[in-house]
Amino acid sequence: MRYRFGAWLAWTALALYALLSGPAAAAADQSAARERSEIEDQYKWDLSSLFPSTAAWEEAYAALDANIGRFETLKGHLGDSPQALLSCLQLNDSLNLINDNLTVYAGQLFDQDQRVTANQELRGRAQGIEARLATATSFIEPEILTIPAERLKSFVDSTPGLGVYRFYLENIVRSKAHILSPSEEEILSLAGPLMNAPRNIYDMIANADVKFGSVVDDQGSTVELTRQRYGQLLESTDRRVRFDANRAFVGAFAPYENTLAAALGAAFQRDWFLAQARKYRQSLDVRLDPDNIPEQVFTGLLDAVGANLEPLHKWTALRKRILGLDTLYTYDMSVPLLKEKPRTYTFEEARQIVSEGLKPLGEKYLADLNRAFESGWIDVYETRGKRSGAYSWGSYTSTPYVLLNFVGSRNNVFTLAHEMGHAMNGRYNNAHEPYIYSDGSLFTAEVASTVNEAALLNYLLETTTDPREKLDLLIYYIEQIENTFYTQVLFSEFEHAMHRHAEKGGAFSSTLFRQTYRDIYQKYWGPALVIDSINDMGCLRIHHFYRTYYVFQYATGYAAAQMIAQRILDREPGAVDALMAFLNTGNSDYPVEILKKAGVDMTSPEPVNRTIKLFADLVNEVERLLDEQ
Repeated sequence: MRYRFGAWLAWTALALYALLSGPAAAAADQSAARERSEIEDQYKWDLSSLFPSTAAWEEAYAALDANIGRFETLKGHLGDSPQALLSCLQLNDSLNLINDNLTVYAGQLFDQDQRVTANQELRGRAQGIEARLATATSFIEPEILTIPAERLKSFVDSTPGLGVYRFYLENIVRSKAHILSPSEEEILSLAGPLMNAPRNIYDMIANADVKFGSVVDDQGSTVELTRQRYGQLLESTDRRVRFDANRAFVGAFAPYENTLAAALGAAFQRDWFLAQARKYRQSLDVRLDPDNIPEQVFTGLLDAVGANLEPLHKWTALRKRILGLDTLYTYDMSVPLLKEKPRTYTFEEARQIVSEGLKPLGEKYLADLNRAFESGWIDVYETRGKRSGAYSWGSYTSTPYVLLNFVGSRNNVFTLAHEMGHAMNGRYNNAHEPYIYSDGSLFTAEVASTVNEAALLNYLLETTTDPREKLDLLIYYIEQIENTFYTQVLFSEFEHAMHRHAEKGGAFSSTLFRQTYRDIYQKYWGPALVIDSINDMGCLRIHHFYRTYYVFQYATGYAAAQMIAQRILDREPGAVDALMAFLNTGNSDYPVEILKKAGVDMTSPEPVNRTIKLFADLVNEVERLLDEQ
């Protein structure tokens, strides 16, 4: 099943405040969010490529339920013959594909409106049968490891059908030390629903229970505060509006502070439990080892950025100077630095701009992208009960789906480009890889989407004739790196510190989370920024912390994508072909090796250092242009 990839733009409007993911907000003159029934069908995704109805979903659920028991007859026989092994692997693929469709469909319905009890129940049933399938198949990899290596190799060499599984089987052998006995694997699989509990608790608090109330905007109108609108209110030039919105938004979470801290602490303890159970020396290895990612990729990222924070400190001080503030607070960090009123876009305009901006990626990519825009891939607008933020998701046989909360900002245009990068990558993966390799690694997940952003930004910079717009775009570029790269490394340092705390047997509390987060936050943004007493609660509201060591891959993906995009924009021979080869490849090789084939070596410091230098150069250029005006 394809991962649910979240947009970097899910952080852009709110990342500096460590808020819930979500792009910029709805227009302030809308007093209430719309219901889904008020949205035209052309702006909703078409889930029929998964199932035409919930009745069809029920039929597939019943079929999966009836076939899970077939694995019992295969236990203990995988080493008997090549055909026995092949039959098991093919059954595993076919049933997991059904499960993927069940999970994605139920998840999409839930995300359309998380208030609907029937959608909650359907998602719960999908999670339940997924756990049962995982339990039924938990014997497969441990039993494969009981087959002598030479015998296993002879199975693959002599049986054409097993050839497709060669890399998969070789990777299992590589990971032998961390695959447990069949009975132990079964116990871990039975714990699947419990492992999801911290994230489910967070989701229900953040998306169903929290009520933000209303805020008086800079026009004197009382507006309902939502996660999406919060971003725009923080862009207000009226500091009273920013302050009120910040207090209302953060204050809405205050009653749940200890519950959120308990859920987050449980997530870190869960990770350490799984690391120990699988005989890893640290929680980080649980993320790195399955993809064979060297530890130096993670530690090198933190070390390089931590040693080069001066450009970020300079940018924070420059923002304070431009805004003319005596004290720069966190809720001042989204105010546009130029006084021009931000342009807004219709969704149709956004589509056209994205299409023009992505022309350097080649005729095939552009043609496929434009077809996708007309094919029910995208759920466009924010509605009541809809999941916040943006993501791309889908199954091997379905359309790739994109969830947006489009309200017309430039951020939303970039979100569209980003998420379509994920979606196109998924489409190409599924067309060129067998099911078992179609997912792609989380480590490379953000590369395709960030290449799209780089191409779009380059297009806008090259086509503008307005010096102020160019300056605005350069500032946007800085803020993109700030949020996609630096902020994700900041988050990763906090996450790493908390995992280390769990590994030493430490207890968790809201006080510990908030103080640790405050210290790291201050380290990154420097002395020019003041974090007031309430905004260190941000660490309790970051969805990605419930996914083990997830966010560092935004930063590494950004650095890799910048190198790939620059080759394309420089019209380097073979650069577009290299990108397409990358897009066509899922996880049939290790992600570090796949990136090497695309011309990027993430085990070296070059990609990260190039991004740091780019940021420093952009800050210096904006400072120069501002001084000239």
